[in-house]
Amino acid sequence: MKLHDLAPPKGATKAKQRVGRGTGGKGHKTAGRGTKGQHARNTVPAGFEGGQLPLMQRIPKLKGFTNPFRVVYTPVNIGVLASLEGNEFTVQTMIDAGLCRPKALVKVLGQGALSRPIRVSAHAFSASAAAAITTAGGSVEKMPLPFGNGRPPASGNALMNR
Repeated sequence: MKLHDLAPPKGATKAKQRVGRGTGGKGHKTAGRGTKGQHARNTVPAGFEGGQLPLMQRIPKLKGFTNPFRVVYTPVNIGVLASLEGNEFTVQTMIDAGLCRPKALVKVLGQGALSRPIRVSAHAFSASAAAAITTAGGSVEKMPLPFGNGRPPASGNALMNR
């Protein structure tokens, strides 16, 4: 056996379809393009929609998308809570102190030092904040989210990029 004797087994390969080669090819004379007209002459660019603004120009030129179910928290550090007077901090007391807006979801973060025991109730806590509050002798109470355990209602409208 020599190199020129090597060939795939019979039936393993097929000849490519010769489209647009007259009577010797697939589709015969018109090659499946019908008779005459713009589409018979290979002059229509890809994505052309007959003069209508093409889809690629209609869609917004933005990267990615905006998650309509994103949960946004207002961060409050324990160092800021330590600088306030009082030992009990709820979301309402944080709103009154100007740390967050009304109806905001509050997350307590662990930046800063805490020297006295405080009771904090908020919607979420970072692990370092919860550890710092409990080691100082205080307590942590996680409030339920206003939209329940599932995902929040979608923000925005049908015209948002999502």
